[in-house]
Amino acid sequence: MSKEVPVPSTQEARRLSSAAVVEGLASNDDAAVLAQLGYKQELRRNFTMIEVFGIAFSIMGLMPSIASTLAYSIPAGPVGLVWGWFLASGFIFIVGLAMADLGSAMPTSGGLYWWTHYFASPKTRNALSFLVGYSNTLGLIGGLCSIDYGFSLMFLSVIVIARDGDWTPSNGAIYGVFLACVLCHGILASCLSKIMGKLQTVFVVLNMVLILATIIALPVGRASQRNPRTYIFGETANLTTWPTGWAFMLSWLSPIWTIGAFDSCVHISEEAANATKAVPFGILMSIGSCWLFGFVVVIVIAACMSTDLESILSSPFGQPMAQIYYDAVGKNGTLGLMSLLFIVQFLMGLSIVVAASRQTWAFSRDGALPFSSFFRPISKSFGYIPFRAIWGCVFLAAMLGLLTLIAPAAALALFSLAVAGNNVAWGVPIFCRVVWGQKKFKPGPFYTGRFSIPLAWTAVVFLAFGIVLSMFPVGGPNPTAQSMNYTVVINVAIWGGALLYYFIDARKWFTGPKITINLDELSEEQEEALKEEGLEVQGTDSGMGRSLDEETVAVKSEKTT
Repeated sequence: MSKEVPVPSTQEARRLSSAAVVEGLASNDDAAVLAQLGYKQELRRNFTMIEVFGIAFSIMGLMPSIASTLAYSIPAGPVGLVWGWFLASGFIFIVGLAMADLGSAMPTSGGLYWWTHYFASPKTRNALSFLVGYSNTLGLIGGLCSIDYGFSLMFLSVIVIARDGDWTPSNGAIYGVFLACVLCHGILASCLSKIMGKLQTVFVVLNMVLILATIIALPVGRASQRNPRTYIFGETANLTTWPTGWAFMLSWLSPIWTIGAFDSCVHISEEAANATKAVPFGILMSIGSCWLFGFVVVIVIAACMSTDLESILSSPFGQPMAQIYYDAVGKNGTLGLMSLLFIVQFLMGLSIVVAASRQTWAFSRDGALPFSSFFRPISKSFGYIPFRAIWGCVFLAAMLGLLTLIAPAAALALFSLAVAGNNVAWGVPIFCRVVWGQKKFKPGPFYTGRFSIPLAWTAVVFLAFGIVLSMFPVGGPNPTAQSMNYTVVINVAIWGGALLYYFIDARKWFTGPKITINLDELSEEQEEALKEEGLEVQGTDSGMGRSLDEETVAVKSEKTT
Protein backbone atom coordinates (compact mmCIF):
# COMPACT_ATOMS: atom_id res chain seq x y z
CA MET A 1 0.00 0.00 0.00
CA SER A 2 1.31 3.43 -0.87
CA LYS A 3 2.04 5.93 1.86
CA GLU A 4 0.33 9.28 1.99
CA VAL A 5 2.65 12.08 1.02
CA PRO A 6 3.26 13.97 4.28
CA VAL A 7 2.59 17.68 4.28
CA PRO A 8 2.79 20.35 6.94
CA SER A 9 -0.12 20.68 9.35
CA THR A 10 -2.46 23.64 8.91
CA GLN A 11 -0.78 25.52 11.75
CA GLU A 12 2.69 24.84 10.36
CA ALA A 13 1.54 25.75 6.86
CA ARG A 14 0.33 29.15 8.05
CA ARG A 15 3.74 29.80 9.56
CA LEU A 16 5.51 28.71 6.36
CA SER A 17 3.28 30.97 4.24
CA SER A 18 3.91 34.19 6.17
CA ALA A 19 6.52 35.38 3.64
CA ALA A 20 3.94 35.36 0.86
CA VAL A 21 1.62 37.51 2.95
CA VAL A 22 4.39 39.98 3.70
CA GLU A 23 5.21 40.28 -0.02
CA GLY A 24 1.54 40.90 -0.80
CA LEU A 25 1.21 37.82 -3.01
CA ALA A 26 -1.65 36.11 -1.20
CA SER A 27 -3.77 35.94 1.92
CA ASN A 28 -2.60 33.78 4.79
CA ASP A 29 -5.31 31.18 4.14
CA ASP A 30 -4.52 30.79 0.43
CA ALA A 31 -0.77 30.60 0.97
CA ALA A 32 -1.31 28.09 3.78
CA VAL A 33 -3.36 25.78 1.53
CA LEU A 34 -0.57 25.87 -1.05
CA ALA A 35 2.06 25.23 1.62
CA GLN A 36 0.16 22.12 2.67
CA LEU A 37 0.65 20.84 -0.87
CA GLY A 38 4.40 21.47 -0.54
CA TYR A 39 4.77 24.72 -2.47
CA LYS A 40 5.61 28.26 -1.46
CA GLN A 41 3.57 31.14 -2.86
CA GLU A 42 5.42 32.66 -5.83
CA LEU A 43 2.62 34.07 -8.02
CA ARG A 44 0.40 37.00 -7.06
CA ARG A 45 -3.25 36.10 -6.51
CA ASN A 46 -4.93 38.58 -8.85
CA PHE A 47 -7.96 36.48 -9.81
CA THR A 48 -11.30 36.64 -8.00
CA MET A 49 -13.81 33.78 -8.11
CA ILE A 50 -15.70 35.38 -11.01
CA GLU A 51 -12.44 35.97 -12.89
CA VAL A 52 -11.45 32.31 -12.49
CA PHE A 53 -14.76 31.42 -14.15
CA GLY A 54 -14.02 34.12 -16.72
CA ILE A 55 -10.71 32.65 -17.90
CA ALA A 56 -12.30 29.25 -18.56
CA PHE A 57 -15.40 30.72 -20.21
CA SER A 58 -13.36 33.09 -22.37
CA ILE A 59 -11.05 30.25 -23.53
CA MET A 60 -14.12 28.21 -24.45
CA GLY A 61 -15.27 31.19 -26.53
CA LEU A 62 -18.68 29.72 -27.22
CA MET A 63 -19.62 31.35 -30.54
CA PRO A 64 -16.16 31.24 -32.19
CA SER A 65 -15.70 27.62 -31.07
CA ILE A 66 -19.08 26.54 -32.41
CA ALA A 67 -18.26 28.35 -35.66
CA SER A 68 -14.86 26.64 -35.89
CA THR A 69 -16.31 23.15 -35.36
CA LEU A 70 -19.48 23.19 -37.48
CA ALA A 71 -17.68 20.88 -39.92
CA TYR A 72 -18.00 18.16 -37.25
CA SER A 73 -21.68 18.66 -36.41
CA ILE A 74 -23.45 19.77 -39.61
CA PRO A 75 -22.72 16.48 -41.49
CA ALA A 76 -25.05 14.73 -39.01
CA GLY A 77 -27.82 17.24 -39.69
CA PRO A 78 -29.84 19.26 -37.17
CA VAL A 79 -30.12 16.26 -34.84
CA GLY A 80 -26.34 16.02 -34.62
CA LEU A 81 -26.01 19.78 -34.22
CA VAL A 82 -28.64 20.14 -31.48
CA TRP A 83 -28.84 16.85 -29.60
CA GLY A 84 -25.16 16.04 -30.08
CA TRP A 85 -24.41 19.29 -28.27
CA PHE A 86 -26.86 18.64 -25.44
CA LEU A 87 -25.78 15.05 -24.69
CA ALA A 88 -22.02 15.57 -24.96
CA SER A 89 -22.21 18.71 -22.82
CA GLY A 90 -24.02 16.75 -20.11
CA PHE A 91 -21.20 14.20 -19.96
CA ILE A 92 -18.62 16.99 -19.93
CA PHE A 93 -20.40 18.47 -16.91
CA ILE A 94 -19.94 15.12 -15.15
CA VAL A 95 -16.20 15.31 -15.92
CA GLY A 96 -16.26 18.81 -14.44
CA LEU A 97 -17.88 17.52 -11.23
CA ALA A 98 -15.15 14.89 -10.84
CA MET A 99 -12.44 17.48 -11.45
CA ALA A 100 -14.11 20.01 -9.13
CA ASP A 101 -13.83 17.50 -6.28
CA LEU A 102 -10.07 17.32 -6.81
CA GLY A 103 -9.59 21.02 -7.54
CA SER A 104 -11.33 22.04 -4.33
CA ALA A 105 -9.27 19.63 -2.24
CA MET A 106 -5.85 20.30 -3.81
CA PRO A 107 -5.66 23.56 -5.81
CA THR A 108 -2.23 23.90 -7.42
CA SER A 109 -1.14 25.08 -10.89
CA GLY A 110 0.20 21.63 -11.80
CA GLY A 111 -2.90 19.99 -10.37
CA LEU A 112 -3.45 17.20 -12.88
CA TYR A 113 0.00 15.61 -12.70
CA TRP A 114 0.25 16.46 -8.97
CA TRP A 115 -2.99 14.58 -8.26
CA THR A 116 -1.80 11.68 -10.40
CA HIS A 117 1.40 11.35 -8.41
CA TYR A 118 -0.45 11.67 -5.11
CA PHE A 119 -3.12 9.06 -5.82
CA ALA A 120 -1.36 6.50 -8.05
CA SER A 121 0.37 3.38 -6.76
CA PRO A 122 4.07 3.64 -5.81
CA LYS A 123 5.12 1.64 -8.88
CA THR A 124 3.16 3.71 -11.38
CA ARG A 125 2.98 7.20 -9.95
CA ASN A 126 6.21 8.66 -11.35
CA ALA A 127 5.61 7.36 -14.89
CA LEU A 128 1.93 8.33 -14.92
CA SER A 129 2.64 11.75 -13.45
CA PHE A 130 5.28 12.32 -16.12
CA LEU A 131 2.87 11.22 -18.86
CA VAL A 132 0.01 13.40 -17.59
CA GLY A 133 2.27 16.44 -17.24
CA TYR A 134 3.48 16.19 -20.84
CA SER A 135 0.05 15.35 -22.23
CA ASN A 136 -1.54 18.31 -20.44
CA THR A 137 1.24 20.75 -21.36
CA LEU A 138 1.23 19.83 -25.04
CA GLY A 139 -2.56 19.55 -25.08
CA LEU A 140 -2.89 23.14 -23.88
CA ILE A 141 -0.34 24.36 -26.40
CA GLY A 142 -2.24 22.38 -29.04
CA GLY A 143 -5.36 24.21 -27.90
CA LEU A 144 -3.55 27.51 -28.43
CA CYS A 145 -2.58 26.39 -31.93
CA SER A 146 -6.13 25.37 -32.83
CA ILE A 147 -7.62 28.59 -31.46
CA ASP A 148 -5.16 30.79 -33.33
CA TYR A 149 -5.55 28.70 -36.48
CA GLY A 150 -9.30 29.25 -36.22
CA PHE A 151 -8.64 32.95 -35.75
CA SER A 152 -6.55 33.13 -38.92
CA LEU A 153 -9.30 31.41 -40.94
CA MET A 154 -11.96 33.76 -39.56
CA PHE A 155 -9.82 36.85 -40.11
CA LEU A 156 -9.07 35.87 -43.70
CA SER A 157 -12.71 34.93 -44.34
CA VAL A 158 -13.62 38.58 -43.73
CA ILE A 159 -11.27 39.55 -46.56
CA VAL A 160 -12.79 36.86 -48.78
CA ILE A 161 -16.31 38.14 -48.02
CA ALA A 162 -15.25 41.73 -48.69
CA ARG A 163 -13.95 40.61 -52.10
CA ASP A 164 -17.14 38.64 -52.82
CA GLY A 165 -15.33 35.32 -52.80
CA ASP A 166 -12.89 36.26 -55.55
CA TRP A 167 -9.78 35.60 -53.43
CA THR A 168 -8.59 32.41 -51.74
CA PRO A 169 -5.89 32.62 -49.03
CA SER A 170 -2.86 30.39 -49.46
CA ASN A 171 -1.51 28.14 -46.71
CA GLY A 172 1.35 30.62 -46.35
CA ALA A 173 -1.06 33.50 -45.75
CA ILE A 174 -2.92 31.43 -43.17
CA TYR A 175 0.31 30.65 -41.32
CA GLY A 176 1.44 34.29 -41.52
CA VAL A 177 -1.73 35.47 -39.76
CA PHE A 178 -1.42 32.58 -37.30
CA LEU A 179 2.17 33.49 -36.41
CA ALA A 180 1.35 37.18 -35.96
CA CYS A 181 -1.54 36.21 -33.67
CA VAL A 182 0.62 33.90 -31.52
CA LEU A 183 3.31 36.57 -31.12
CA CYS A 184 0.71 39.20 -30.14
CA HIS A 185 -0.61 36.84 -27.50
CA GLY A 186 2.88 36.40 -26.06
CA ILE A 187 3.40 40.17 -25.84
CA LEU A 188 0.00 40.85 -24.26
CA ALA A 189 0.24 37.96 -21.79
CA SER A 190 3.62 39.34 -20.69
CA CYS A 191 2.63 43.00 -20.37
CA LEU A 192 -0.94 42.86 -19.02
CA SER A 193 -0.40 40.53 -16.07
CA LYS A 194 -1.56 43.04 -13.45
CA ILE A 195 -4.97 43.43 -15.08
CA MET A 196 -5.30 39.98 -16.69
CA GLY A 197 -7.87 38.90 -14.11
CA LYS A 198 -10.05 41.95 -14.70
CA LEU A 199 -9.73 41.52 -18.46
CA GLN A 200 -11.45 38.13 -18.16
CA THR A 201 -14.65 39.93 -17.13
CA VAL A 202 -14.38 42.08 -20.26
CA PHE A 203 -13.85 38.95 -22.35
CA VAL A 204 -16.96 37.31 -20.85
CA VAL A 205 -19.04 40.40 -21.67
CA LEU A 206 -17.82 40.40 -25.29
CA ASN A 207 -18.65 36.69 -25.56
CA MET A 208 -22.18 37.37 -24.33
CA VAL A 209 -22.58 40.31 -26.75
CA LEU A 210 -21.63 38.04 -29.66
CA ILE A 211 -24.02 35.31 -28.48
CA LEU A 212 -26.89 37.79 -28.19
CA ALA A 213 -26.09 39.36 -31.54
CA THR A 214 -26.20 35.93 -33.19
CA ILE A 215 -29.43 34.69 -31.61
CA ILE A 216 -31.14 37.98 -32.52
CA ALA A 217 -29.70 38.62 -35.98
CA LEU A 218 -30.20 35.14 -37.44
CA PRO A 219 -33.95 34.78 -36.68
CA VAL A 220 -34.61 38.37 -37.79
CA GLY A 221 -32.67 37.95 -41.02
CA ARG A 222 -34.32 34.62 -41.83
CA ALA A 223 -37.80 35.60 -40.62
CA SER A 224 -39.52 34.22 -43.73
CA GLN A 225 -37.21 31.22 -44.20
CA ARG A 226 -36.88 29.72 -40.74
CA ASN A 227 -36.97 25.94 -40.50
CA PRO A 228 -39.84 24.16 -38.69
CA ARG A 229 -39.52 22.57 -35.26
CA THR A 230 -39.65 19.07 -36.74
CA TYR A 231 -36.56 19.89 -38.83
CA ILE A 232 -34.63 21.47 -35.93
CA PHE A 233 -35.14 18.62 -33.45
CA GLY A 234 -35.85 15.62 -35.63
CA GLU A 235 -34.12 15.86 -39.01
CA THR A 236 -31.11 13.59 -39.45
CA ALA A 237 -28.54 13.67 -42.21
CA ASN A 238 -25.31 11.93 -43.07
CA LEU A 239 -22.79 13.66 -45.29
CA THR A 240 -20.11 11.12 -44.36
CA THR A 241 -19.59 7.53 -45.49
CA TRP A 242 -19.87 6.32 -41.91
CA PRO A 243 -23.15 4.78 -40.69
CA THR A 244 -25.67 7.45 -39.67
CA GLY A 245 -25.38 6.55 -35.98
CA TRP A 246 -21.62 7.03 -36.00
CA ALA A 247 -21.95 10.31 -37.90
CA PHE A 248 -24.12 11.45 -34.98
CA MET A 249 -21.43 10.43 -32.49
CA LEU A 250 -18.80 12.35 -34.47
CA SER A 251 -20.94 15.48 -34.06
CA TRP A 252 -20.04 15.29 -30.35
CA LEU A 253 -16.56 16.51 -31.29
CA SER A 254 -17.93 20.05 -31.55
CA PRO A 255 -18.93 20.37 -27.85
CA ILE A 256 -16.01 18.20 -26.75
CA TRP A 257 -13.58 20.62 -28.36
CA THR A 258 -15.52 23.75 -27.37
CA ILE A 259 -16.03 22.94 -23.69
CA GLY A 260 -12.47 21.87 -23.19
CA ALA A 261 -10.70 24.52 -21.18
CA PHE A 262 -12.14 24.09 -17.71
CA ASP A 263 -8.82 22.77 -16.41
CA SER A 264 -7.55 26.34 -16.84
CA CYS A 265 -9.25 27.03 -13.49
CA VAL A 266 -6.84 24.52 -11.95
CA HIS A 267 -3.78 26.00 -13.66
CA ILE A 268 -4.67 29.51 -12.48
CA SER A 269 -5.40 28.32 -8.91
CA GLU A 270 -2.15 29.68 -7.45
CA GLU A 271 -3.23 33.12 -8.67
CA ALA A 272 -6.81 32.81 -7.38
CA ALA A 273 -8.11 34.20 -4.11
CA ASN A 274 -9.99 31.59 -2.04
CA ALA A 275 -8.86 28.92 -4.49
CA THR A 276 -10.56 25.97 -2.77
CA LYS A 277 -13.92 27.50 -3.69
CA ALA A 278 -12.98 29.52 -6.77
CA VAL A 279 -11.60 26.53 -8.69
CA PRO A 280 -14.71 24.28 -8.50
CA PHE A 281 -16.96 27.30 -9.06
CA GLY A 282 -15.03 28.26 -12.19
CA ILE A 283 -15.06 24.71 -13.55
CA LEU A 284 -18.78 24.09 -13.10
CA MET A 285 -20.00 27.58 -14.01
CA SER A 286 -18.00 27.66 -17.25
CA ILE A 287 -19.20 24.20 -18.34
CA GLY A 288 -22.79 24.88 -17.26
CA SER A 289 -22.90 28.24 -19.03
CA CYS A 290 -21.60 26.77 -22.28
CA TRP A 291 -24.00 23.83 -22.00
CA LEU A 292 -27.00 26.17 -21.64
CA PHE A 293 -26.07 29.02 -23.98
CA GLY A 294 -24.57 26.65 -26.52
CA PHE A 295 -27.81 24.69 -26.66
CA VAL A 296 -29.70 27.91 -27.41
CA VAL A 297 -27.17 28.92 -30.08
CA VAL A 298 -27.24 25.59 -31.96
CA ILE A 299 -31.06 25.60 -31.92
CA VAL A 300 -31.01 29.07 -33.48
CA ILE A 301 -28.46 27.97 -36.09
CA ALA A 302 -30.51 24.87 -36.95
CA ALA A 303 -33.62 27.05 -37.27
CA CYS A 304 -31.98 29.62 -39.54
CA MET A 305 -29.44 27.75 -41.67
CA SER A 306 -30.09 26.63 -45.21
CA THR A 307 -31.33 23.07 -45.61
CA ASP A 308 -28.66 22.59 -48.30
CA LEU A 309 -26.03 21.43 -45.82
CA GLU A 310 -23.42 20.67 -48.47
CA SER A 311 -23.48 24.26 -49.69
CA ILE A 312 -22.82 25.47 -46.14
CA LEU A 313 -19.84 23.16 -45.69
CA SER A 314 -18.38 24.04 -49.10
CA SER A 315 -18.90 27.78 -48.69
CA PRO A 316 -16.57 29.91 -50.85
CA PHE A 317 -15.94 32.00 -47.72
CA GLY A 318 -14.06 29.08 -46.15
CA GLN A 319 -16.20 29.17 -42.99
CA PRO A 320 -19.64 27.52 -42.62
CA MET A 321 -20.66 30.14 -40.05
CA ALA A 322 -19.80 32.93 -42.47
CA GLN A 323 -22.17 31.38 -45.00
CA ILE A 324 -24.94 31.07 -42.38
CA TYR A 325 -24.48 34.73 -41.43
CA TYR A 326 -24.38 35.76 -45.10
CA ASP A 327 -27.63 33.97 -45.89
CA ALA A 328 -29.33 35.76 -42.99
CA VAL A 329 -27.92 39.30 -42.87
CA GLY A 330 -26.12 39.83 -46.18
CA LYS A 331 -22.60 41.02 -46.87
CA ASN A 332 -22.35 44.01 -44.52
CA GLY A 333 -23.98 42.24 -41.60
CA THR A 334 -21.69 39.25 -42.11
CA LEU A 335 -18.61 41.46 -42.14
CA GLY A 336 -19.67 42.95 -38.81
CA LEU A 337 -20.54 39.66 -37.12
CA MET A 338 -17.46 37.84 -38.45
CA SER A 339 -15.25 40.73 -37.28
CA LEU A 340 -16.69 40.43 -33.79
CA LEU A 341 -16.26 36.66 -34.04
CA PHE A 342 -12.53 36.80 -34.79
CA ILE A 343 -11.99 39.45 -32.08
CA VAL A 344 -13.50 37.12 -29.49
CA GLN A 345 -11.45 34.24 -30.95
CA PHE A 346 -8.32 36.36 -30.50
CA LEU A 347 -9.20 36.90 -26.82
CA MET A 348 -9.65 33.15 -26.41
CA GLY A 349 -6.06 32.67 -27.52
CA LEU A 350 -4.79 35.25 -25.05
CA SER A 351 -6.51 33.49 -22.15
CA ILE A 352 -5.24 30.04 -23.09
CA VAL A 353 -1.66 31.36 -23.29
CA VAL A 354 -2.05 32.33 -19.63
CA ALA A 355 -3.34 28.87 -18.67
CA ALA A 356 -0.77 26.96 -20.76
CA SER A 357 2.13 28.99 -19.39
CA ARG A 358 1.09 28.27 -15.79
CA GLN A 359 1.00 24.52 -16.44
CA THR A 360 4.36 24.74 -18.23
CA TRP A 361 5.82 26.72 -15.35
CA ALA A 362 4.48 24.30 -12.73
CA PHE A 363 5.92 21.32 -14.64
CA SER A 364 9.30 23.05 -14.93
CA ARG A 365 9.13 23.91 -11.19
CA ASP A 366 9.14 20.16 -10.63
CA GLY A 367 12.07 19.73 -13.00
CA ALA A 368 10.24 17.60 -15.60
CA LEU A 369 10.66 19.71 -18.76
CA PRO A 370 13.84 20.12 -20.81
CA PHE A 371 15.57 23.34 -19.71
CA SER A 372 13.42 23.43 -16.54
CA SER A 373 15.94 25.61 -14.75
CA PHE A 374 15.54 28.18 -17.54
CA PHE A 375 11.72 28.20 -17.60
CA ARG A 376 11.23 27.95 -13.84
CA PRO A 377 12.08 31.53 -12.62
CA ILE A 378 9.28 34.00 -11.91
CA SER A 379 9.61 37.53 -13.30
CA LYS A 380 8.90 40.09 -10.59
CA SER A 381 9.44 43.02 -12.95
CA PHE A 382 6.55 41.83 -15.16
CA GLY A 383 4.24 41.29 -12.18
CA TYR A 384 5.15 37.91 -10.65
CA ILE A 385 4.44 35.87 -13.79
CA PRO A 386 6.30 32.98 -15.49
CA PHE A 387 7.60 35.20 -18.29
CA ARG A 388 9.93 32.61 -19.80
CA ALA A 389 7.25 29.90 -19.71
CA ILE A 390 4.91 32.21 -21.64
CA TRP A 391 7.42 32.60 -24.44
CA GLY A 392 8.28 28.91 -24.37
CA CYS A 393 4.61 28.17 -25.11
CA VAL A 394 4.56 30.81 -27.86
CA PHE A 395 7.67 29.37 -29.52
CA LEU A 396 6.37 25.79 -29.46
CA ALA A 397 2.96 26.90 -30.79
CA ALA A 398 4.69 28.68 -33.66
CA MET A 399 6.55 25.46 -34.49
CA LEU A 400 3.43 23.26 -34.31
CA GLY A 401 1.59 25.78 -36.45
CA LEU A 402 3.87 24.88 -39.35
CA LEU A 403 1.47 21.94 -39.85
CA THR A 404 -0.86 24.47 -41.50
CA LEU A 405 1.62 24.67 -44.39
CA ILE A 406 1.29 20.96 -45.15
CA ALA A 407 -2.43 20.41 -45.72
CA PRO A 408 -5.81 21.20 -44.17
CA ALA A 409 -5.96 17.67 -42.74
CA ALA A 410 -2.70 18.20 -40.86
CA ALA A 411 -3.95 21.55 -39.60
CA LEU A 412 -7.21 19.99 -38.36
CA ALA A 413 -5.13 17.59 -36.26
CA LEU A 414 -4.38 20.62 -34.06
CA PHE A 415 -8.02 20.59 -32.99
CA SER A 416 -7.98 16.93 -31.97
CA LEU A 417 -4.53 17.24 -30.40
CA ALA A 418 -6.09 19.37 -27.69
CA VAL A 419 -8.97 16.92 -27.23
CA ALA A 420 -6.97 13.71 -26.97
CA GLY A 421 -4.06 15.19 -25.02
CA ASN A 422 -6.25 16.86 -22.43
CA ASN A 423 -8.63 13.90 -22.11
CA VAL A 424 -5.69 11.75 -21.00
CA ALA A 425 -4.56 14.47 -18.60
CA TRP A 426 -8.05 14.79 -17.09
CA GLY A 427 -8.88 11.09 -16.98
CA VAL A 428 -5.72 9.61 -15.45
CA PRO A 429 -5.81 11.48 -12.08
CA ILE A 430 -9.53 10.75 -11.69
CA PHE A 431 -8.83 7.07 -12.47
CA CYS A 432 -5.90 6.95 -10.04
CA ARG A 433 -8.02 8.43 -7.28
CA VAL A 434 -10.81 5.83 -7.51
CA VAL A 435 -8.51 2.84 -8.12
CA TRP A 436 -5.58 3.48 -5.75
CA GLY A 437 -6.08 6.67 -3.78
CA GLN A 438 -9.65 6.95 -2.50
CA LYS A 439 -8.54 6.45 1.12
CA LYS A 440 -6.05 9.32 0.74
CA PHE A 441 -8.63 11.72 -0.66
CA LYS A 442 -9.61 14.50 1.76
CA PRO A 443 -12.50 16.56 0.34
CA GLY A 444 -12.33 20.33 0.12
CA PRO A 445 -15.21 22.79 0.57
CA PHE A 446 -16.82 21.46 -2.62
CA TYR A 447 -17.57 17.72 -2.62
CA THR A 448 -20.13 15.60 -4.44
CA GLY A 449 -20.38 13.18 -1.51
CA ARG A 450 -21.67 9.66 -2.13
CA PHE A 451 -22.04 10.42 -5.83
CA SER A 452 -18.33 11.18 -6.13
CA ILE A 453 -17.13 7.70 -7.15
CA PRO A 454 -19.95 6.93 -9.66
CA LEU A 455 -19.41 10.36 -11.22
CA ALA A 456 -15.65 9.73 -11.41
CA TRP A 457 -16.12 6.39 -13.20
CA THR A 458 -18.60 7.94 -15.64
CA ALA A 459 -16.08 10.70 -16.35
CA VAL A 460 -13.27 8.20 -17.00
CA VAL A 461 -15.38 6.15 -19.44
CA PHE A 462 -16.54 9.26 -21.32
CA LEU A 463 -13.00 10.67 -21.57
CA ALA A 464 -11.72 7.35 -22.93
CA PHE A 465 -14.52 7.38 -25.50
CA GLY A 466 -13.63 10.97 -26.41
CA ILE A 467 -10.03 9.98 -27.12
CA VAL A 468 -11.15 7.25 -29.51
CA LEU A 469 -13.68 9.59 -31.14
CA SER A 470 -11.08 12.29 -31.75
CA MET A 471 -8.93 9.89 -33.77
CA PHE A 472 -11.54 8.88 -36.35
CA PRO A 473 -11.43 10.38 -39.85
CA VAL A 474 -14.57 12.51 -39.89
CA GLY A 475 -15.35 11.91 -43.57
CA GLY A 476 -15.53 8.14 -43.43
CA PRO A 477 -13.46 4.94 -43.50
CA ASN A 478 -10.57 4.33 -45.91
CA PRO A 479 -9.29 7.92 -45.81
CA THR A 480 -6.77 9.32 -48.26
CA ALA A 481 -3.64 11.19 -47.23
CA GLN A 482 -5.65 14.42 -47.57
CA SER A 483 -8.62 13.26 -45.45
CA MET A 484 -6.64 11.28 -42.87
CA ASN A 485 -7.02 12.26 -39.21
CA TYR A 486 -3.43 12.70 -38.06
CA THR A 487 -4.37 12.97 -34.39
CA VAL A 488 -3.51 9.33 -33.83
CA VAL A 489 -0.02 9.93 -35.26
CA ILE A 490 0.63 13.12 -33.29
CA ASN A 491 -0.75 11.97 -29.95
CA VAL A 492 0.76 8.50 -30.01
CA ALA A 493 4.09 10.18 -30.77
CA ILE A 494 3.60 12.50 -27.78
CA TRP A 495 2.49 9.79 -25.35
CA GLY A 496 5.00 7.24 -26.61
CA GLY A 497 7.77 9.83 -26.64
CA ALA A 498 6.99 10.95 -23.08
CA LEU A 499 7.02 7.38 -21.75
CA LEU A 500 10.14 6.50 -23.75
CA TYR A 501 11.88 9.60 -22.38
CA TYR A 502 10.85 8.61 -18.87
CA PHE A 503 12.01 4.99 -19.00
CA ILE A 504 15.26 5.73 -20.83
CA ASP A 505 16.38 8.75 -18.84
CA ALA A 506 13.84 10.60 -16.66
CA ARG A 507 13.21 7.66 -14.31
CA LYS A 508 16.75 8.24 -13.02
CA TRP A 509 15.93 11.75 -11.78
CA PHE A 510 12.18 12.43 -11.92
CA THR A 511 10.63 11.52 -8.59
CA GLY A 512 7.45 13.54 -8.91
CA PRO A 513 6.58 16.97 -7.49
CA LYS A 514 9.29 18.77 -5.56
CA ILE A 515 8.84 20.58 -2.26
CA THR A 516 9.49 24.33 -2.50
CA ILE A 517 8.65 25.36 1.05
CA ASN A 518 11.59 25.95 3.35
CA LEU A 519 12.64 22.55 4.67
CA ASP A 520 14.60 24.22 7.48
CA GLU A 521 11.27 24.90 9.20
CA LEU A 522 9.98 21.31 9.07
CA SER A 523 10.37 18.81 11.90
CA GLU A 524 12.88 15.97 11.71
CA GLU A 525 10.00 13.50 11.45
CA GLN A 526 8.63 15.31 8.42
CA GLU A 527 12.09 15.48 6.86
CA GLU A 528 12.51 11.73 7.28
CA ALA A 529 9.04 11.01 5.92
CA LEU A 530 9.69 13.16 2.87
CA LYS A 531 12.98 11.35 2.35
CA GLU A 532 11.25 7.96 2.45
CA GLU A 533 8.75 9.19 -0.13
CA GLY A 534 11.64 10.10 -2.43
CA LEU A 535 10.41 13.66 -2.93
CA GLU A 536 12.93 16.23 -4.10
CA VAL A 537 13.30 19.60 -2.43
CA GLN A 538 13.73 22.84 -4.37
CA GLY A 539 15.92 25.43 -2.63
CA THR A 540 13.78 28.42 -1.70
CA ASP A 541 16.50 31.06 -1.89
CA SER A 542 18.68 30.19 -4.83
CA GLY A 543 16.01 28.46 -6.88
CA MET A 544 18.39 25.55 -7.49
CA GLY A 545 17.12 22.07 -6.73
CA ARG A 546 18.88 19.80 -4.25
CA SER A 547 18.16 16.19 -3.42
CA LEU A 548 16.42 15.48 -0.13
CA ASP A 549 19.49 13.70 1.23
CA GLU A 550 21.64 16.80 0.65
CA GLU A 551 19.01 19.14 2.07
CA THR A 552 18.45 16.99 5.15
CA VAL A 553 22.19 16.78 5.84
CA ALA A 554 22.46 20.57 5.53
CA VAL A 555 19.58 21.13 7.92
CA LYS A 556 20.95 18.71 10.51
CA SER A 557 24.42 20.24 10.27
CA GLU A 558 23.00 23.69 10.96
CA LYS A 559 21.07 22.36 13.95
CA THR A 560 24.21 20.70 15.31
CA THR A 561 26.15 23.94 14.91
